[in-house]
Amino acid sequence: MADISQALIEQVLQARQSGQKLNIQGGGTKAFMGRAADTEAGTLKLGEHTGIVEYHPVELVLTARAGTTLAEEGQCLHFEPPRFGDGSTLGGTLACNLSGPARPWSGSVRDQVLGIRLLNGKAEHLRFGGQVMKNVAGYDTSRLQAGAMGTLGAITEISLKVMPRPAMSLTLVQDMPIDDVIDYMNSRAKEPKPITGAAWVDGKVYLRLAGAKSAVEATAEKWSGEIMEQGDQFWHQLQHMQHDFFAGDDPLWRFSVGSTAENPKLDGPWLIDWAGSQRWYRGDADMAQLETLAQRAGGQVSLFRGGDRTDEVMHQQPRALKEIQRRLKKSFDPDGIFNPGRLYSWL
Repeated sequence: MADISQALIEQVLQARQSGQKLNIQGGGTKAFMGRAADTEAGTLKLGEHTGIVEYHPVELVLTARAGTTLAEEGQCLHFEPPRFGDGSTLGGTLACNLSGPARPWSGSVRDQVLGIRLLNGKAEHLRFGGQVMKNVAGYDTSRLQAGAMGTLGAITEISLKVMPRPAMSLTLVQDMPIDDVIDYMNSRAKEPKPITGAAWVDGKVYLRLAGAKSAVEATAEKWSGEIMEQGDQFWHQLQHMQHDFFAGDDPLWRFSVGSTAENPKLDGPWLIDWAGSQRWYRGDADMAQLETLAQRAGGQVSLFRGGDRTDEVMHQQPRALKEIQRRLKKSFDPDGIFNPGRLYSWL
């Protein structure tokens, strides 16, 4: 473990004085996300800024430097972040706003973060939030970092909630056509049962139950579906995007839409997660067409992986939101040093 914050501060100061741009890099496992990095920019490496700063198992709070890799020992991150390699870091997970199958029930990384330290474009090492939920003044800067892709500054430290592992977990699986699965998953999700996952792929619907042994077993007896012997393996593959659906070079599109919305009519393979709120599509498609379909479904679409990374990969934003984002960028990074164009070409 190492604290290299002073070296990071000095590099940002030098970059600001020389007018150099900086691409922020942690473990490098999420380099495929966002638009293509600026090849003329330098690199601000946070992968060596590692270590647990504080851990309070009774309060269920963990504080770690941003380069600390994701691990699960005894207690876990309930938003189930995907790991794209051994180098996947905590800071990159927050910057990319990544959450796994339990997100609708356990919250997202944005919901779990309590506070951060941030190195802004003026080379000021600032602290925001704290280690309790009620600690916000002015900008909710800790949560602003979720999905900002490093455009507002370099996250150096994160405090977040951790939770104990559930006492029992099992998975129910059954055949179901895609036209029926949205209503089915939503009806199950509304019931006061220990459900922590609802997904559909390859003509089968998977429901994960986790919690107290008595509640899990009672629900499994009441609901339809066969108990899956390798249920944990399925959710592990889904969480870390290792399922066969994600293999190959075809563009991967992520729809974030209303959970009850009708599935967009597109030829090609689909995977539905989050009880219908997150839907993955594989195939070549026109961004403008997909944006229209996503808006009809009450949400947005992004080109998650593959395809043309020099063009826009995120859903276009209304003029008012663009202006807000530009103002935030100017406030945190007035010289536009960090990750130029990584999130949007205009930011």
